[in-house]
Amino acid sequence: MTGFDLAYVALATRDVSGAARVLGDLLGLPRQDASFGGRPVPTFALGRSALALFAPDDPFLGDGARPGVHHIAFAAADPARAGTTLADQGFRTAPAPGDAVALDPTETSGVRIRLAPPLGLGLGTSERAERIDHVGIASADNQAAIATFCQRFGCPLESQQTDMEVQIAMESFTSDRYGVVYHTRPPVPVGGLRVAFVTAGDCELEFLQNFDPGQSGQVTQGVSGNTRQDQGAITRFIAARGAGLHHIAFRSPDIDRTLAHLHEAGLPLIDRKGRPGSRRAKIGFCHPDAMGGVLMHVVERA
Repeated sequence: MTGFDLAYVALATRDVSGAARVLGDLLGLPRQDASFGGRPVPTFALGRSALALFAPDDPFLGDGARPGVHHIAFAAADPARAGTTLADQGFRTAPAPGDAVALDPTETSGVRIRLAPPLGLGLGTSERAERIDHVGIASADNQAAIATFCQRFGCPLESQQTDMEVQIAMESFTSDRYGVVYHTRPPVPVGGLRVAFVTAGDCELEFLQNFDPGQSGQVTQGVSGNTRQDQGAITRFIAARGAGLHHIAFRSPDIDRTLAHLHEAGLPLIDRKGRPGSRRAKIGFCHPDAMGGVLMHVVERA
């Protein structure tokens, strides 16, 4: 295989109209309701891909869908043929709504994937959202994910890195005769993630693995995020749902301006300003309530 483009990302939201307002009215993305399972669904072109909004009980998603990023669709002009090719390579496949083909997520690092025809919506962009930056995936084993997505699917490995938060203690020894001596202790890791970026079309799949299984991380409500909290969010997600699709991120030319615009519109935010993130970027998360249970964040790259 030589890799795949991303046809669309399916978002399961408790508030379809509210999520459509965020993407269309607030972010300025063009709405082009595409046909899924024979009926129109709110769809927003974003870069060369698209975001499609579904209620969790929508039959197109199947049984047991919960709010969040439900599945991604790899573009295939002939899904049945592409599915046969993957089946010949040992992947388990099954029919999916709309003439699509579904892969078994136990063989794709927990990621729900469908093979589906391109939507043909054209390029979607606005002054606040340029394209999908990445789809975040809570990962139990990044190397296994790389083996599947890069070696078997043929997707390029864009980069790998380690995000780490450390604490550094400093002691001082103050004497009325000898003055002050400062001593810095070695840094102690308090939270971290192993990160791998795999390219799919004009965006990446971001695999996030807990750096130290002995650390559960922490999630503090009502404060801006940090690496330790990011580790805690991934750890809690895997404990509750298992490995799989975690969040959607879009690229913005000015993250602080975009976050301020969303805040002024009344959206609940985790981060009011951009903070350091992977690949020398600034990132800022919206609260999941902003998108009806879908975790979304903004990315600005230099």
